[in-house]
Amino acid sequence: MNSPPASDTDFWQNIAFPLPYRVLLLIGLGILGWATNLHGLEALEVDAVAALDLRTDDHPPRLPVTQRPDGHPTAPGLIRSAYQAFLGYAGICVVSWLLYVWNVNGDPMRVDAFGHIPGITALVLLLVLVCPYDVFFKTERAKFTHAIRRCLFSSTQTPILFSDVVLADIGTSFVKVFGDIWLSLCMILPGNTLLDAPSIEGHWRWVMPVVLSFPYAIRLRQCLIEYNLPSNESKKPFYNAIKYATAFPVIFFAAAQGIVTGEHQLFRYWYEPFSSHPELMLINVLRALSVFVNSTYSFWWDLTNDWGLEILRTGTGIDTDPHQQAKQLQMRSTTPLIIRPFASASTSASVSASVSASVSGSPSRSSSPSRSPLENRFPLDEIPRSLRKHYPWGLRPTLLYPTSVYPLLVIFNLVLRMSWSVRLSSHLHSARDGSVAVFWLEVAEIVRRWLWVFIRVEWELVKKMQDMERPLTLERTESVSDDAMSTFEMIPASDLMQEKV
Repeated sequence: MNSPPASDTDFWQNIAFPLPYRVLLLIGLGILGWATNLHGLEALEVDAVAALDLRTDDHPPRLPVTQRPDGHPTAPGLIRSAYQAFLGYAGICVVSWLLYVWNVNGDPMRVDAFGHIPGITALVLLLVLVCPYDVFFKTERAKFTHAIRRCLFSSTQTPILFSDVVLADIGTSFVKVFGDIWLSLCMILPGNTLLDAPSIEGHWRWVMPVVLSFPYAIRLRQCLIEYNLPSNESKKPFYNAIKYATAFPVIFFAAAQGIVTGEHQLFRYWYEPFSSHPELMLINVLRALSVFVNSTYSFWWDLTNDWGLEILRTGTGIDTDPHQQAKQLQMRSTTPLIIRPFASASTSASVSASVSASVSGSPSRSSSPSRSPLENRFPLDEIPRSLRKHYPWGLRPTLLYPTSVYPLLVIFNLVLRMSWSVRLSSHLHSARDGSVAVFWLEVAEIVRRWLWVFIRVEWELVKKMQDMERPLTLERTESVSDDAMSTFEMIPASDLMQEKV
């Protein structure tokens, strides 16, 4: 083996931190990201446990303004377990990597001699995950493996849990990690090296695009199950399924491009006149078109449906549910008002007082204990104009986070969404000087998904509260004109009494 010059940074990075360890690092970042997601949502007082359908009791979902009743199960136990699982995982990986570095000692000739260390580490982690004994967080491991089984083999007649939707969506962000796992398996086989991706010939060249497609196929199946449920009356799951289906052309056209051109000639062909390579011109055009469709559709769906923002929302919207306009009447305030219809009288009174204090900035009298939540809402003409709030253009009526957060996440999401042409190009791993760059793209995608979870869970919780209030508010909303629906503001009765005084 001829060692390349020391200026070849990627080569020396592959010696110190080969692809199998980068895979383990990305998986660890995913675990840590999930723990911090739960921690952040709990710190922001967003009830992630209820939004993710993880609660087994009958407590109502909780938004920031509500008070936590006695005995209300919270997320700290789940958060603590997630952090502990990450620490245990990280400990195993760090010990393995230190053992590898100590044995290799920076010598390229010794890399493959000790290349079995990361492979053994991955096998140990897998055995720990499926271990039936009560060790290393058996409860959490069982929940995770059960969620994986639901994603893969759930009944076509069973509704999809929101937690499974989030898990499958996170899986689509790890699509390149799954591809890296396949490449790592090939690298540690006899005759190959950890310093470069192996040369794969014949039908094996199509294994990579199939592996990359698998997470999207799981999410596509979930959408079709939701669409075909007897209780479903919406076309939204079908349009969501189309979004995931648009990822398949991107992946397979990228694979075809690498096969047609040859890996070592890829970038030279890209700049040469297409007239001398008509087959490449066709593939490039089809791939560029599929990238554009997938990226723009996914970005629009993120903002409009996953986050509930109105910046790209059409006039009529996708969903044809006749109750959707009625639901717009609810929770118009930037300070969320949530009072469960069948909550106890004391809870309702305390929540009304909390909302009143947050709106007026001072303590106020609570509503009567016998007062229904609907009695705390008034027709538009009875609400003082000074109390009618407006939300920033392009966002939505109920925002649980600071307003400035949403535009920043929209921009960040746009930039990462438009990187499909690199992230989903399976042939890039064959270039030694491209693998580390792809690794950082994978890190950026994990960060994007980490941020996405915060807004996705927030919007799901807002929708759950709207669905709970809809049966009680529908009769009232039907009597409100279309003009009033655009500016209706729900406030507690105590605020209105203060204004009149």
